[in-house]
Amino acid sequence: MFRLLIGRSSGRVLLKRQAAGFSNVASGRFCNGVFGRTFHSGRRLCQEIRDPYETLGVSRDASTSQIKKAYYKLAKKYHPDINKDEGAEKKFHDLQNAYEILSDESKRSQYDQFGAAAFSQGGAAGPGNGAGGFQGGFAGFGGFEGFGDFGGINFEDLFGAAFRGGSGSGASGARGRNGANFVREYKGDSIHVPFNVSFKDAVFGLKGIKLKYSAYDQCGTCAGSGLKSGAKRSSCSICHGTGTQMHVRAGFQMASTCTQCNGEGSSIRRSDQCSSCRGEGVVFNRQKEIDVDLPHGLQDGDVVKVPSQGSFPHVQVDPEMSHTIRTRRGDLLIQIRVERDPRFQIRNNYDIWYTQDIPITTAALGGVVNIPTVDGEQLRLKIAPGTQHEQVVSVPNKGVPKGLTASRGDMKVQYKISLRKPQSKAEKYLWEALADVTGDNTAKRTENLGSSFCAQKSSANSTPENPDEPSTLGKLERFISNAFKSIKGENK
Repeated sequence: MFRLLIGRSSGRVLLKRQAAGFSNVASGRFCNGVFGRTFHSGRRLCQEIRDPYETLGVSRDASTSQIKKAYYKLAKKYHPDINKDEGAEKKFHDLQNAYEILSDESKRSQYDQFGAAAFSQGGAAGPGNGAGGFQGGFAGFGGFEGFGDFGGINFEDLFGAAFRGGSGSGASGARGRNGANFVREYKGDSIHVPFNVSFKDAVFGLKGIKLKYSAYDQCGTCAGSGLKSGAKRSSCSICHGTGTQMHVRAGFQMASTCTQCNGEGSSIRRSDQCSSCRGEGVVFNRQKEIDVDLPHGLQDGDVVKVPSQGSFPHVQVDPEMSHTIRTRRGDLLIQIRVERDPRFQIRNNYDIWYTQDIPITTAALGGVVNIPTVDGEQLRLKIAPGTQHEQVVSVPNKGVPKGLTASRGDMKVQYKISLRKPQSKAEKYLWEALADVTGDNTAKRTENLGSSFCAQKSSANSTPENPDEPSTLGKLERFISNAFKSIKGENK
């Protein structure tokens, strides 16, 4: 059993742990991933290490000269003697820490292998490079990343909000790493708008579409503050400006975000609310309109994103804390619905497929067909004799446009051979004659025409006769003559 207590003293957050059998409280766990800086008292202050590559803006395979060049450029920009902006000094110290690691091959190798843990007391770097032991206090520590789990309890989840509470001053009372104020970013909701397009417009795209939708805009009367002119925000009566509430559960004293002010530390009295937005900082606009260009090659279900054209975030921007808050709109997401065209389909992104039905006689003898295109034209295609069922031919440059170039994909024409049941005796006798001419002995014969060509067909084991031989042609002639007489009823 163990007990954790949280308290505040002179701006310092204190953490005490009382447990039997847990004597090595800070053996690399509470300072995992931090530098230790020595003070005259021998105690060490743990500071979190940021990714040095990200801090200097270089890749992981950057050379020493590239690292040095990046450091000198950024250090000159953020040096406290030159840059007086809030947060510049913290940025400069982060740059120093990053360069200290990456400029030393040994430290860089350790970081690449073990990450920030290499520089903790219990990490791979050893005591020489690690942080000092846990002394019972953290001054200005901005988070509990790296605490890990102790007996299934995640210290970051339990105490992160309390330690991020900072000094309790200002609207949010939030403190960043090393005690510096950090910039909070809020993004508004994305707006989903369905849009129907024809198949042709999906292929070639559309220019200058006027799209109407509804979204939240920043209030123009109060500039998003939610306050009427001359009014100010009031300290939250529940958390007294800290942005956090303290709770005791099962012997633990824990902090959570204040439910009254949502962690802001302040609120707006009803009498101080802006009359236009009623203190919300945003107003609902039902008549937003935007011109949009839709790209070519769209397919049903595609989503076209228009960045930063959605709703403004639902947050009040306190004028006194505007430097710590960054707001941006959500996105406008256009959900494409392509109207189905029974003639055409898009495949492989750039090819347009069209199916053409042809009679079996055209497939056997060849011919010419007219093919419509998505452009609205008519193409005359020659069909080669002996065309097979589902055979595909390509028409170049009649598909979907490619990128910004003038080239297009292909139009693929797939032939479907249609075969119907004979509708007359003449058609039936001609099919039977064709079966005999081609040596098809499995086809059914339905009429007995006496000494017809069918009755004189070759057996399965005999050598087929040449259909163009005079004797064979004579048999075919007699068969057709008898067939015609049968149709006219002359041979009864």
